[in-house]
Amino acid sequence: MNLPNDAKATMHDVLKRQRTALVRKLDGLGEYDIRRPMTPTGTNLLGLVKHTGSVQLGYFGEVFDRREDFVVPWLADGVSEDADMWATEDESRESILDFFDRSCAHSDATIEALPLDAQGLVPWWSEDRRHVTLHRILVHVIAEFARHAGHADILRETLDGATGNDNARPTQEDPAFWSDYTRRLEDAALAAAARR
Repeated sequence: MNLPNDAKATMHDVLKRQRTALVRKLDGLGEYDIRRPMTPTGTNLLGLVKHTGSVQLGYFGEVFDRREDFVVPWLADGVSEDADMWATEDESRESILDFFDRSCAHSDATIEALPLDAQGLVPWWSEDRRHVTLHRILVHVIAEFARHAGHADILRETLDGATGNDNARPTQEDPAFWSDYTRRLEDAALAAAARR
């Protein structure tokens, strides 16, 4: 793989790959499976896409005073703080993906237009750290996407066994191997716990 030598281009490439990995976790799933809460805190696949689109819009828009005329009802004043973490029955997969794509395009334009040392202000961060550069925000948003792409990996594997960037299904291809493997891990965990 040939990564660009330029630091900004390299980070931008990593961000684009994390975005793609996250969105691909929706591939082949029905409406229920992309929306249903999979953890005690309600984490769900479509909500992760909606959330990360909202996050990058804030960091590459508001922080650098590059706002767009997006209508984002879940970010309006008075709306529940968690409204960007799940999709209502009236919000279609297509509308969330369209929002995500527009958010990516807006963020990409900011990244391409500004140098890494461009100054920004994160009003929702504490006073001692709210003055930032594009470099700092790129690192922050890449970490945010990587974290949520990892969440999506686990959710998708739980749903149908699909893993990795290509949504392969290793547990379905060799169920005996994976059953034996997880049994060995369980035995090791039990043995370690018994020693304590």
